[in-house]
Amino acid sequence: MSASGGFWPGEAPAEQDDVHEPETPTADPPGWPTPHEEEAEAEAGVEHASAAEPEEPAEEETEAEPEVAPVGHAPGEIDIPDGVAVLEGSPSGADRTVGVVVSRFNGEISNRLLESALGALSAAGVAEERITVMPVPGAFELPIGAMALAKTRRYSCVVALGCVVRGETAHFEYVAGEAASGLQLAGLETGVPVAFGVLTVDTSDQAEARIDRGADAARAALEMADLFSQVRKQAKAG
Repeated sequence: MSASGGFWPGEAPAEQDDVHEPETPTADPPGWPTPHEEEAEAEAGVEHASAAEPEEPAEEETEAEPEVAPVGHAPGEIDIPDGVAVLEGSPSGADRTVGVVVSRFNGEISNRLLESALGALSAAGVAEERITVMPVPGAFELPIGAMALAKTRRYSCVVALGCVVRGETAHFEYVAGEAASGLQLAGLETGVPVAFGVLTVDTSDQAEARIDRGADAARAALEMADLFSQVRKQAKAG
């Protein structure tokens, strides 16, 4: 060894004591159970917060909306105050002459509508000889047929009967719309009540369920005829 404390070339360094690094602690961090404690807690059914699954929030209960009943067509009465003059028609067939125009298209339904209407006219007191039935090709021809009957001035009212079933094209809209507006026009231009007894449906089953519309149309025609008669009498009386 040199005086300066170094080593001469070829001289082996002196042996030094081994340097021990600090051992890594094997103990669990504070607050964690030891293996023996874990086994004991597992047997006792104890769960730690870190192992427990998060609870899902409870679903809020929503109140069920009340069911609303479908609104259908229904007859009703009008409340009129006392002291007000009232003109109200009656579906009476006494001394009435009725024209019936009926579509041959969808004849199975049209025949039953006609049967229903004739039954209502008979029940109201209209004699058979005072009823005239005029068949036309289809619902589109109903307005001009009703106009022809009304213009003769021989009929107190006209009943139009037919059936239009929706198909795959726009034909339904054109025929149903023109039949409705044309029949209204026939009544407006002649002053003779024209009742709308035309079914406009999506299916044949719907038509079957509405056969009584023939009778409804007949009674409506008679009521309007009686009402128009009262209006004319009142006008003459001044």
